Amino acid sequence: MSLIRPVDSDFRVCQITFDTLLLIQSDAEERGYATRWSSVDALRSQVKEQSVVLQSLTREERGGTLRAYRCLLLFPTAEDGHAGGVSTIDVEPTRYESLERLDRDPDVRKALTQMMTLAMGGISMTSKK
Repeated sequence: MSLIRPVDSDFRVCQITFDTLLLIQSDAEERGYATRWSSVDALRSQVKEQSVVLQSLTREERGGTLRAYRCLLLFPTAEDGHAGGVSTIDVEPTRYESLERLDRDPDVRKALTQMMTLAMGGISMTSKK
């Protein structure tokens, strides 16, 4: 696995539909990718049917061939529509390349990358002192 940096040509931040997430999950199941939900039903039980944010994290190569992109997902949870979850999923390269980017502007890329980094570390509502 090699880390994808925001300056890399294959770095992406995308907003995808719930239906696209289901296709990514189905691809991952068919290809036996390790990082995915156990099933589409399991995904449906945890992710609310709304759009999600996807950001590339690493590349998985085997024998010099790109096998998958491991991506972070920021999604609304099914149990509490006001709370979010962060997880990872492996995305097949052709599907990954077809996703529409949000991060074409360098300043937007930087802000979205910071948002995803904070989300991975955990976000909670904080009272001001």
